Amino acid sequence: MTHPLFQKFRLGQLELANRVVMAPLTRNRAEPGNVAARMTAEYYAQRASAGLIVAEGSQVSPMGQGYLATPGIHSPEQVAAWKVVTDAVHQAGGRIFLQLWHVGRVSHTSLLPGGAAPLAPSAVTANTKTYLGQGFEAVSTPRALELSEIPGIVDDFRKGAANARAAGFDGVEIHAANGYLIDQFMKDGANKRDDAYGGSIDNRTRLLAEVASAVCAEIGRDRVGVRLSPAGPINDCADSAPQALFELAVDKLEAVGPVYIHMIEGITGQTRTTDPAVDFAALKKRYSGVYMANNCLDGEAAQVAITDGRADLVSFGRAFISNPDLVRRLQSGAELAPLNRETLYGGGAQGYTDYPVLP
Repeated sequence: MTHPLFQKFRLGQLELANRVVMAPLTRNRAEPGNVAARMTAEYYAQRASAGLIVAEGSQVSPMGQGYLATPGIHSPEQVAAWKVVTDAVHQAGGRIFLQLWHVGRVSHTSLLPGGAAPLAPSAVTANTKTYLGQGFEAVSTPRALELSEIPGIVDDFRKGAANARAAGFDGVEIHAANGYLIDQFMKDGANKRDDAYGGSIDNRTRLLAEVASAVCAEIGRDRVGVRLSPAGPINDCADSAPQALFELAVDKLEAVGPVYIHMIEGITGQTRTTDPAVDFAALKKRYSGVYMANNCLDGEAAQVAITDGRADLVSFGRAFISNPDLVRRLQSGAELAPLNRETLYGGGAQGYTDYPVLP
């Protein structure tokens, strides 16, 4: 009998071929104008056997960019380039969402219009680095967003969702994780504000709720997911009381009703064990929608998570880079192809569209 991980699953109005999701992965291969490259269509089409692809984080405005050669979703040229990608994935039988991204303080003045300072909840420099083409360099000192500017941020996410639908995406995922702008507002290590968006956990989760509400109103709740990372400190962004913070965050999302939450269980790409500990099972119980688990899960662990009811969907990141046919390999128990880390960021087809599939 086929394990439920590999059986069809209904996500809102969409029927997914299986419960295996390709997580969003930054590859830094966008072309001038931050448009998705033509080879990006081949890259995602090769991986269309995933039940759902969540395409790489794409900035919702020029000020939302944090790394060199990442695609955007705010210009007509970007929409047109992404349409080529979604057409290719749909022709291959796949489903694809786009991750909406604003990096906040995780950026560099050389990437931003007019050499502007990055935007953040507070003028606190992150102890982290960004990719500028010749390797990774320290991020720039940010400036605090004025209260009057925050509605514009919310609207950027709303317009990004509308543009994603115009580009043919089946839905969007709001990036509220990994130390980027929405996560910065939520966690007290980065948010030192004393207005309606700072201080209490209710205030610090306000931007999350406003963005989720605006995006769901724009394209429909059943086409919206939200990614969260309660554990820290990715990109130097941590909170002193993550359990209470994310219980409220999940409660607010429950009230808004996006179709799924995409939970990074642990520190992304590193460990599932964190200190202070986060009770992810308790967070799942607070959400009546679809729960997608992520981080350091292999095929066996993913099947157990589904069987035990700890997740409805399971996403895989880097395993999908070197294994376009990951679903087939997981189902058959075949060995996974190794990842070439030297070609992760930037470059051309090598390490992007040239990984082999099983015969």
